[in-house]
Amino acid sequence: MPKIIHYRNKCIGCGICYEIQPDVWRMSTKDGKATLVHSINKKEIYQLELNVNNQNRLDEVIEACPVKVISLR
Repeated sequence: MPKIIHYRNKCIGCGICYEIQPDVWRMSTKDGKATLVHSINKKEIYQLELNVNNQNRLDEVIEACPVKVISLR
């Protein structure tokens, strides 16, 4: 099954992912970076299995990320 991959340590905290898909992303109040909700952290790479609920608008989020730290694998 495909996974959303988020390299959180390289995130600049612009918030575009949260603006486009607030049901999948949150902005941390601690460091201002985006957090992939319900994801699994594997060596600072956050992963979440893609499902019907979070597939909506994901391509738009990936394209909008200015530092390209979000991908689908």
